[in-house]
Amino acid sequence: MTTPPSQREQFLVINAMGSEPTAMAQQLARLCVEQRCLIVSSRMSRHGSCSVLLLQVSGPWDALARLESLLPGIAKREKLSLSIGRSQPIEDRPQTLPYNVFVTAAQRPELLAELSQFFQLLGISIEELNSFTYLAQHTGTAMINLSLTIAIPAETQLSWLREQFLDFCDELNLDAVIEPWRPLH
Repeated sequence: MTTPPSQREQFLVINAMGSEPTAMAQQLARLCVEQRCLIVSSRMSRHGSCSVLLLQVSGPWDALARLESLLPGIAKREKLSLSIGRSQPIEDRPQTLPYNVFVTAAQRPELLAELSQFFQLLGISIEELNSFTYLAQHTGTAMINLSLTIAIPAETQLSWLREQFLDFCDELNLDAVIEPWRPLH
């Protein structure tokens, strides 16, 4: 269970890119601890020879300010590309239902844009997105797998949404599933 942040607590989002994922994670995590900052959420992934580490860090304003001032030096020393921004907690968010969307299709450059536009037009937020490409084993066809977590407004008629989504997928020749989000445990 997480506790709500205090009024004084603020948030910093750090996006780091480098070639040594373990060293990058160790250096940034240690720096956060040394500056009395808490890593609220993190995600790391490899993309070719680059790795990307995304951290949301919380702490009092002075601790985050010290962390912000030290990050450029670490980035230069460790040869990291950094992007840093302040963030606020989401307040007064409308009630939504978390759903997973899984799509498999022949790889097309415009597919992600088309899926994003479909959900945007319906007022559905994409909360998380993962994709990877591969060559089909027997045919050698370039394929893509997409996995999205979406937030459906609670007042949306789910049967209508499923019908719209399946029609959209049929039109684009996508093999897709939309189902309620379930925890991994």
